This record gives sequence, structure tokens and C-alpha cells, in this order.
Amino acid sequence: MIKLKLPDGSIIEVEKNSTLEDVAKKLSNSLAKKVVAGKVNGKTVDVTYKLTEDSEITLITKDDIEALDILRHTTAHIMAQAVKRLFGDVKVAIGPAIETGFYYDFDTEHNFTEDDLQKIEAEMKKIVKENLPIIREEISVSDAKKLFANESYKLEILEELEDKTVSIYKQGEFVDLCRGPHLKSTGKAGNFKLLSLAGAYWRGDEKNKMLQRIYGTAFYKKEELSEYLKMLEEAKKRDHRKIGKEMDLFSVQPEYGPGLIFWHPKGAFIRRKIEDFMIDELIKHDYSIVTTPHIAKVDLWKTSGHWGFYRENMFSTIKVDEDEYMLKPMNCPFHILIYKNSKKSYRELPIRMAEFGTVYRYERSGVLHGMMRVRGFTQDDAHIFCMPEQLEDEIMKLIDFTKFVLNSFGFDKFDVYLSTRPEKYVGDLEHWDIATNALKSALEKSDMEYDIDPGEGVFYGPKIDIKIRDSLNRSWQCTTIQVDFNLPERFDMTYIGEDGKEHRPIMIHRALLGSFERFFGVLIENYAGYFPVWLVETQVMVLPISDKHLGYAKEIKDKLRARSIRAKVDVRNEKIGKKIRDAQVKEKIPYMLIVGDKEVEKGLVSVRNYRGAELGAISLEQFIEKIEDDIKNKR
Repeated sequence: MIKLKLPDGSIIEVEKNSTLEDVAKKLSNSLAKKVVAGKVNGKTVDVTYKLTEDSEITLITKDDIEALDILRHTTAHIMAQAVKRLFGDVKVAIGPAIETGFYYDFDTEHNFTEDDLQKIEAEMKKIVKENLPIIREEISVSDAKKLFANESYKLEILEELEDKTVSIYKQGEFVDLCRGPHLKSTGKAGNFKLLSLAGAYWRGDEKNKMLQRIYGTAFYKKEELSEYLKMLEEAKKRDHRKIGKEMDLFSVQPEYGPGLIFWHPKGAFIRRKIEDFMIDELIKHDYSIVTTPHIAKVDLWKTSGHWGFYRENMFSTIKVDEDEYMLKPMNCPFHILIYKNSKKSYRELPIRMAEFGTVYRYERSGVLHGMMRVRGFTQDDAHIFCMPEQLEDEIMKLIDFTKFVLNSFGFDKFDVYLSTRPEKYVGDLEHWDIATNALKSALEKSDMEYDIDPGEGVFYGPKIDIKIRDSLNRSWQCTTIQVDFNLPERFDMTYIGEDGKEHRPIMIHRALLGSFERFFGVLIENYAGYFPVWLVETQVMVLPISDKHLGYAKEIKDKLRARSIRAKVDVRNEKIGKKIRDAQVKEKIPYMLIVGDKEVEKGLVSVRNYRGAELGAISLEQFIEKIEDDIKNKR
């Protein structure tokens, strides 16, 4: 073997008689191209190298999916360097790339402000202009401790490492403990923006010190950065908390119950329509609807394993007589108890049990966020109890059901993940393999593209997570499908098989919308408050131009209601322009019917929708046909 030095200064070992093609394969099996001094097939490209677990070095260019993470990670280091230059005695914690950009956590007596972000950005641009080489070195842990003697957070990380050596990255005067990889120089970055400030406990533990976090984002192309910043501005306008208040849909009352949602009449109506739709579909898909209590004795949660594996997310116990109870964080143990209430035969399986079950989970106050992160929420929950040979078919049915439900709300772009066994788990490996393989096979037979999310399964089993893409192309977690061998074992669940003997069923946990609270928040932001006509409390607002047209307006309203179309009349003594603006912008009513002298005389209605489009004067019957078609097809 010989050592080969690459253009970035790193070293690889190759066979003595290796050709350039062999070296290319060593760099990247996926590309297998001639690579010499930063050139691929004779064309100069920006090249960096990712050190993988098996010590092979992978070529990464701007066109590779991992390249954006490398750019953002490098930009995070540039930000940290700028902060240390500007604010002196600053201790740095961690600064990873994330899905939307990057962040870095800092420990400093200085309280960062929005004005500081502009100063930091300006200093970052200077560092980029300096085009400092970014150099990777491997040093011993003991040398690293000396190097970072004044960096307490780096020392804490080093104390926990079992490795004898660690990698560091240098750029000018700035040095950081980091696995990398990074760009070859600071000059390769440049299209970035610092976005916001936040507080963050060191390692997410509220017992630790509160650090200051700076968020930012970066792209290779200036146009991509501009598009992302435009999207952020649009997202601010669509913030479900802002629209929810403007439209009087819901509220949170922090002084009486932080993290608990109060559904106001308009929001509660939409929720009920979603529930009704789901109930109808559940019955069509052969589910039984159940309702279970909100609390149970601690013993139940000990049997289920939640006491041991989920205790930190559960509320404190409630003393009732001599017993201790807890608010339920999950519905699954209750559904198991219903199953066990009578003997089951293989002829009855699969049993599909659904509940809109309200659960309570302790979330730290710092992470509560409108309807998206709450302490009490209602899941569209269900559990399927089936035989092993039914497992894959049931998962495939769930995937189809999921696509139908999400399509009904206008979502047709999905990110799908298969989450595998975590470090902390229960059950034997054979069951984990059976469950994982069933999920994988069902996804492939359903033609669903997916990524593996290693180690992100729940403690009792692997799962499929389906995230929807909204109208701004943001990703939201909704559907989860989880396979569980553990709870049937813990609760000694059985069914009588065809052979007359007792067998253990398999349990599938699934939620299609996730929770009504979170899904409703996603819908608000996806629709910008302009809900489809089938969901809203008021589908039509009849707007008389003056009081003399009130009688005709009320006739129109009555005829619409007779056809089960939800209509109201704006009887206020206001100008028609204000009535239209209020109905369209404030109330976001799908359709407005304007009636004046011409409409009364000819028996017509002038139709306007909430996008401001005027559909002209038509007969009421024509309008009814249109809106009924919209409702039927959930437009």
C-alpha cells in the first residue's frame, strides 16, 4: 500500500499499482471518474471529501445532495469566527448544519441583538473575502484538551470521546473541534443570511446553562438564497398564530394553561368537519370507533413500558384515594384493554380500532409553539391487531388510506422515511427485523420512494413517517405507521388460531393526520387561512348593496340553506366595498354573492370568490351547481 495525497491535503492509502481509475473508485464508487487535482473528466469542479465510517473518502461536488450541508456547516464556522472577532471572550458550543440552514450556540455576557446580526454578517463577508484556507488536522485527545483549554463546552465533548484522536479544522485564527467535512477555503462561501436569535439550553437540558443561538442559512446560488428569503417572508404572513388570531379560530391562554388549545367557534367548526370526514372514511375502511378515559393508574403505564421509557414526557401523578393516576400520553394501552375484554378468534382479525383520543405530554415551556407544539392534543389515532401473515397487507392498506386522506386536503407531495431500531429499545432482534422488513416491503410494493432514517424508530418498534409538502414546499410531519411486537407481549394478548391454540397478535399503531391541533395549524399556513369551501363554517356571504336589497338577499340565503349550503347575509349598514373587503380579506369567505337592482330585476346573483375573481352575474341555480361540485370534490 502507498499513501496518496489529495488536492485538499488529505491522505488515502491505495495499492501500489493503482490506476487513476482505481483512485477515482476509491474516492467515490458512485462517480468512478478520473479525478486529478480537482478535475473530473478534465473539467475543474469544486471538490471536497467526506470521511465515511469505513475510512473511504467520498468525492462531493456542488451537485451532490450532501454539498449543501457542507456549505452550511462551513458557513456556521465562518459565523463563529466572526462572533469571536467582534465580541472577544465568547465560548462556542456546537454549530451544525440543519435542514433549513445552520446555527451556532454561544456563551457570552453580551446579549445579541438584531443589530448585532448585521455586524456579524459584515464580518463574515470580510472572512469570505480573505479566502482563508480551511485545513483539517488530526490530533490526540490530550493535545485537543490543551488546545481548547479555555473552551469548556469543547472540553466536555472531549471528555466523553473514546477515540484516541480527533479532527480539528483551522481557518485563520479560528480553530474548531469538528468531524467535517468543509469547503477548501472560506472564499467558497458567500451567499448567506443570518435570520434570527433564540435561547437554547446546552444539550437541550434545562438544568444546563442557557446559551444564545444564532440561526442562518446559506446557498450556493444567490438566486436560491433570494427565493428562500421570499419564502420566509410569505411564511411570516401565513403564521398560523397570526391568522388564527385575525380570523378568531383558536387561542392559547398562557396564564391558565400554556400549551393547551382553546378552539373558538369557527376553528371548532372546521375541526368537526375534519372529524366527520375521517369518521365516514374510517367506517368505510372497516374500523370500529371507541372512546377511552383520560387517566389511568400508574400500574397501566408500568405494564406498557411508558413509565420506564417515556416518563420524562409524562405529567406528574395524581393522587386519588390511595392510588396514583396519570394523564394518558398515549391511547394504545386503553385499546389493548378493550381487545382483551373478550377472547378473540383468528376469524375476527384484523381488528381495527380508532379513536380521536386526547393525550397529554409534558413539553418544556421553551418549545411550545402555537398549535404545532402543545401539551394537550387529540390524535386521529388507531390500532390494528392482526396475524403475522396479515401484517404487510395491512401496512399497504394504510399507505393507500394515507394518500387518499392527505390528497383530500390538497397534499400530493410527500417525504417518506423508514425509521429503524434506536439504541434504547425493547423486544428481540428477530421481531425488529420482521417488522422492519414488512414496512420496507409494503413501501416498495406501494411504489413509495423513501429514505432510511437510522435509529429513529420508537422504543417498541420501527415506523414509517410521512411528511407532507405544503404550498411553500415546507415539510410537515403528519402520518406515522408503527409496528409493535412489544405491547402484545407485555399485555399477554392472544387470539385463538385455526389450530385451536393461542397465538400472539401483532399491533400496528397509526395516525394519519397526526393530531388535529398540529394538522389544523398546517392547514392554516398551507391555505393562508383561505380554507376550501367544504370545510368552512360560512361558505357563502350574501352582500346586499343597500337596505332595499335585503329582502332578496335573505331569499337567496334561505334557498342556499335549503340545499345544505352554509350561507349568511351581511345586514350591516356599510358600503358594498367594505362588505366585500371584510368578507374576502378578513373573514376569507369562499364565495360572495352581490345583489343590487340589476340582480333583483333579473333574478341573478353576481359571484365573487375569495381570490378576488369576479365570476359574473349568473342564476342562483347555476351558482348552486358550481358550489355543490366544489364541495363534492373538496376543491
